[in-house]
Amino acid sequence: MGNRKEIHVVPNSNRGGWDAKRNNAERSSKHFETKQDAMNWARDKARNDGAELIPHKKDGTIQNPNSYGGDPCPPKDKK
Repeated sequence: MGNRKEIHVVPNSNRGGWDAKRNNAERSSKHFETKQDAMNWARDKARNDGAELIPHKKDGTIQNPNSYGGDPCPPKDKK
């Protein structure tokens, strides 16, 4: 299960702003001035790649992840 595609939106403590990066990547895929710009780019990328979008807060904690394919724990239909 370690092969799951993930795109993280994380704060950049060195340059300021926000980075979008793949899970376990040393370098970011793209750097943005605002979190909203980073989220927009990462959401499109996650949809195209069927990946999990995992935004982080400024303190590094995870905030409302969203799966765009291959979710290992999809929600069960409540109907």
